[in-house]
Amino acid sequence: MSPLVAHESRENTDTPQLAKRILLGEPLTTEQVNDQLLPKRMALPIFASDALSSVAYGPQEMLMIMLIGGTAFLTLSPWVAAAVVVLLIVVVLSYRQIIRAYPSGGGDFEVVQRNLGEIPAVIVAAALLVDYILTVSVSIASGVDNIISAVPQLDPWRVELAVSFVALIVIVNLRGVREASSLFAIPTYIFIGSVVLMIGTALIRMLLGDAPVAASAAYQVQAESLGQAAMVLLILRAFSSGCSALTGVEAVSNGVPAFRAPKIANAKTTLALMGSIAALLFAGLTAVALISGVQYAENPCDLIGFDCSQPQQSLIAQVAAATFGAGSIPFFIIQAATACVLLLAANTAFNGFPLLGSVLAREGYAPKSLNTRGDRLVFSNGMLVLGLAAVVVLVVFQAKLTTLIQLYIIGVFVSFSLGQIGMVRHWKRVLRESAHRPLSEVAGERRSAHIGLTINGVGAVMTVAVLMIVTITKFTHGAWMVFFAIPVLALLMLGIKRYYRDVEHEITINDTAHFGSKGDVAIVLVSRLQKPVVKALDYAIAARHEKTVALHVALTPEDGVQLQREWQQYGIPVPLVIVDSPYRAFAQPVEHFIRSYREKHGPSVVTVYLPQYIVGHWWENLLHNRRARRMASQLMLIHGVTITLVPWLLDSSELIYGRRSRPLPGQQRAGRPFPLYGGAPRQDRRAQRPAGPPDRA
Repeated sequence: MSPLVAHESRENTDTPQLAKRILLGEPLTTEQVNDQLLPKRMALPIFASDALSSVAYGPQEMLMIMLIGGTAFLTLSPWVAAAVVVLLIVVVLSYRQIIRAYPSGGGDFEVVQRNLGEIPAVIVAAALLVDYILTVSVSIASGVDNIISAVPQLDPWRVELAVSFVALIVIVNLRGVREASSLFAIPTYIFIGSVVLMIGTALIRMLLGDAPVAASAAYQVQAESLGQAAMVLLILRAFSSGCSALTGVEAVSNGVPAFRAPKIANAKTTLALMGSIAALLFAGLTAVALISGVQYAENPCDLIGFDCSQPQQSLIAQVAAATFGAGSIPFFIIQAATACVLLLAANTAFNGFPLLGSVLAREGYAPKSLNTRGDRLVFSNGMLVLGLAAVVVLVVFQAKLTTLIQLYIIGVFVSFSLGQIGMVRHWKRVLRESAHRPLSEVAGERRSAHIGLTINGVGAVMTVAVLMIVTITKFTHGAWMVFFAIPVLALLMLGIKRYYRDVEHEITINDTAHFGSKGDVAIVLVSRLQKPVVKALDYAIAARHEKTVALHVALTPEDGVQLQREWQQYGIPVPLVIVDSPYRAFAQPVEHFIRSYREKHGPSVVTVYLPQYIVGHWWENLLHNRRARRMASQLMLIHGVTITLVPWLLDSSELIYGRRSRPLPGQQRAGRPFPLYGGAPRQDRRAQRPAGPPDRA
């Protein structure tokens, strides 16, 4: 198709299309897909915003759980934070191996499918999809939480703000990957720079003997009485909450196809940068929070002296206030940057979910529509599904971060664990296959395999251990819902796969397929003799069928007599057949006629022409009985029948199509109103008016 044809086919001036172009931009051609690939500096804010932003609530959730046991428990926080950082480093190194071995963008799903089989792969896919939905929900809720920390008056509008931000991020992502990266890059880099500046300033003040002090440091804590077993569980729960900082690490391995060449090298570099920055910010914020005495309670009323009718300030807001002053410009800059990056962290999911959805659709585990690129070369259907699911979660849980965080990271650690186990099997297979070749040829390959086996083996042990900890500590706090959702979604995907497999088996050509149709007949359904019917007759005649008949279903004898009279008056050169319908049905008499005709004349191919109105207002659909579509849905079930809907554009259709109904064949060329077959011209308004789009100068 030439660019001119493509452009003209897109040209439309109606209001919905104009609004779509304003919101999403002009459509891109398939050849422009390479222009949408990302360099490292743009890929970092796109794929790493989730992992980088999670340091804004990871330390907060960890210290909040530790505070349940009292302020004495906070002395153990550095060790818990160190364990989280070590785990983060191991997971980053493990995913660098996945990028190298499986760069096609399938990530954990592809790894598990190739090495562990279908069922574990579907479980991983379901876990990742659930985790992406929760990533959007938690990120948006956390961003709104930080906005409310700066402007407490917005607390009653928490849910409305969250839903609005989801809609905004959906629209931005629908505009395309490059535009989203350009928009999101600045807030992400401002967040990194401002938090590093805040951590550095706080540490320098401490070294100078003027350590920052948080306002919450003056509150007393009403600690719970805990036994020895409860203390261990509390520490493990704090560790599992801190592990929320690991979310988003897998997104880079799922998004390798979105990188510029060399894709593998750029993806591995981006992942290393992301892991390094996330570890630095997590450790730094935890340290500064402990230095300044920040106290963030699961139940604000446990803080003696705090007005628990007011929302608590987030950990990062308290640290910023202690370091720079509550009303200072740096405080508001940090709060604004944190809110932005937390909101934009949802963007990681808006890249990972559609890409994973497209992979699942290609494999037959998801609807094919998820593998369709929109006008801006993104998988827009996946983005819309993710946005809608996130809105439902935010509304159900009222955008409360403390509640949502309990559902979080279960899915991601399910995929982490199975992905690492799959990589261990992958490296073992590489070593086994290379053992039969000369050592001089495979020395480098075996060395890389041994390194990969070691890294992924350690990663498998650690992620499985963390999954068990997370399951034990979060199950009764809401994580059971995730464990319910994952198998349900996995069973749904298996059902979709089975359906597509059955359909493929049914439509595949085999030795039993044969062509036995003889004859070709066209049936034009006629209600009254009107222009839409004449247009359908003209189409049927132009198609040169072996036989063409007009069929009228008469509800009363008078209807048939009147139509027969008009048919003769205008000299329609097509035989008219009238069948009675004493029970006022339409499809059944037509079906009976077709079956009788085929019994008499053999297995003919029957083409049924149905005129249909095209309207411009939604309410017009209520005023027309839409009989054509209902009959089409019934008649297409008859063996050997094809349906042709012949559109007739009413005046109102100009609102959506920018034009009225096209003239009948020959009408415009003749420059006169259309004369019916052998009859006089109908001198009405529509016949005399020029139809179709206006001629261009």
